[in-house]
Amino acid sequence: MYPFTEIIPLILKSFLQAFMDPQFWPVFLLIVGLIALQYQRMGRLRESFFHQKSGRAWADVIMAAGFGLLGGLAGSFLMVFIGLTLSGPDLIYLWPVAILLMLINMRFLCFAYSGGVLAVSSLLLGFPQVNIPQIMALVAVLHMVESILILVSGHLGAAPAFIKAAGGRVVGGFTLQRFWPIPLVVLAVAGTGAVQGVVEMPDWWPLIKPDVPGELHNLVFYLMPVVAGLGYGDVSIARSPVEKSRLSALHLGLYSVILLILAVLAEHSRAVTLAAALFSPLGHETVIYISRRIESCGEPLYVPPARGVRVLDVSPDMAAWRAGIRSGDIILAVNGLELTDKNSFYQMQQETFLPLLVDYFSRAAGENRRRLLVPAGPGGWGLVLVPEGNENKYVELWTTGPLGRLLKGFWRKFRS
Repeated sequence: MYPFTEIIPLILKSFLQAFMDPQFWPVFLLIVGLIALQYQRMGRLRESFFHQKSGRAWADVIMAAGFGLLGGLAGSFLMVFIGLTLSGPDLIYLWPVAILLMLINMRFLCFAYSGGVLAVSSLLLGFPQVNIPQIMALVAVLHMVESILILVSGHLGAAPAFIKAAGGRVVGGFTLQRFWPIPLVVLAVAGTGAVQGVVEMPDWWPLIKPDVPGELHNLVFYLMPVVAGLGYGDVSIARSPVEKSRLSALHLGLYSVILLILAVLAEHSRAVTLAAALFSPLGHETVIYISRRIESCGEPLYVPPARGVRVLDVSPDMAAWRAGIRSGDIILAVNGLELTDKNSFYQMQQETFLPLLVDYFSRAAGENRRRLLVPAGPGGWGLVLVPEGNENKYVELWTTGPLGRLLKGFWRKFRS
């Protein structure tokens, strides 16, 4: 392991030097800008529930950039340890195919799908000529980094939503959406021959052989900066956002480890290569299916209680938050008057500006509490209650693209 103790400072140095390169900043800022648009859209969703501007979009962007830096550093170490070399036409094909698949469904804007399509096409049709183990390893490492980021920050900024569950019932829940700019330091082949001042790597390295001519032991590699973007989207209905993000991270981490093992073994077997190519999209779909199944089969948390009204979400630093009310709590009475539905609660909220005595059940503490709530004007309580009965507005969980809608239209006409 001695060579890796030498190369760690080189990775850190190259990672920091990337931010001093004028060519690095335009791409990095472009991805940060696209991520900022996503967080602004999510902010508008929260505003539609709380009827007030949150002003947290840029705070979310800054936080995402911070987590992205840590994720990029972890990904850089993984790629160098594996010996994953980004060279050849692989990346040239990945993005166009991913964008084309996005037109069918938004979740297909992921290298797990475009990488799988390219790999299967290369194996069966001979076009395009790509390094399949290299592409599969890239998909695995990016999803491994994503699983780490989901674990530590996937629950942050969860937005309340009304979600259509099994049987057509609309229940309360949260949409979990996070986006991260990922600066990476990756390997590229500089050439062959003896060079002074290089680090000699072990004989087993690299695990993923580069698709370049020349003897492997004579190749010289160098570190170069690239920028990627990662995104996570999920919903929590039967679990809290923290519990759901941890479970999603576990499933995605397991998927990435299996795919990485297949990518390493693919160099020695065409059958394993095909298995890796198929597992990339199908395994990812399995992770999504399991996530949907867990939520649809579980008992929804955010539904009306037998008595009182249940809280879906609380806006931080507003009156209800300062009174200690949190998501999942049940408001039983206000000024001694028991609540029967959320309409009576909202009407009371609009009509009074005086301090109120609120009786509620704290889910975290498992006990009834009484607190003084001081409203800050109309809409100043900062509460969203769970839906009751059928709601006209609810969140579409999976967005179909224009090509997907067109194909569905043709299929309906064909069946009729």
